Amino acid sequence: MGCIKEWCAIHGHPVTFTRFYKNEFLPKTEDFDWLIVMGGPMGVYEDEKYGWLFREKEAIKMAIEQNKTVLGVCLGSQLVAEVLGARVYKNPEKEIGWFDIMMTEQGKKVPLLNGMQPVSKVFHWHGDTFDLPQNAIPVFYSEACKNQAFLYKDNVLGLQFHFEVTEQSIMAMIENGKQELTGERTIQTEKEILSLMKYVESSNKAMVQVLDYLAK
Repeated sequence: MGCIKEWCAIHGHPVTFTRFYKNEFLPKTEDFDWLIVMGGPMGVYEDEKYGWLFREKEAIKMAIEQNKTVLGVCLGSQLVAEVLGARVYKNPEKEIGWFDIMMTEQGKKVPLLNGMQPVSKVFHWHGDTFDLPQNAIPVFYSEACKNQAFLYKDNVLGLQFHFEVTEQSIMAMIENGKQELTGERTIQTEKEILSLMKYVESSNKAMVQVLDYLAK
């Protein structure tokens, strides 16, 4: 969860974790206010391989239907997009490392993003992407990926990139995914990623702004 966990602690919000891949079950919807769905190496379309994905999608659907605040990050954003009826599929290129995201014209009008820079360098680690869900507002895109983030009904947000990263979480991702760091056009090497760690601070600042807005 990166800096999201720290934000919750500062504001006194208790956090529980549900690891669907360990056959854990989500608390009853009435027992939580927010649902934060994080990342993973699998694809949302791999239900047969990862049988627990079906339960996770049902939990997300129920939370949205009951008007909970829902935040999806990376795989989480793709799960939210699919639950909202959008197609999730392989992006033409993997996007791994620090790359710019640009705010859409619609995004510039969204109060959630007030004061954010129109172009920001953020951390990515994904090979899939999604179409924009119906009635959702596209808020960010990148050169390699048309849909980077969307807002639905002002309380459901999908972020395909990682505002929440810390140096520790990036090091963990590198450790577990070194074989993917091939240094192609949209895939940085480990050295390149580490050289741009200064952008953790601005990313976390943006994450805090998002969380503060959703908490209003």
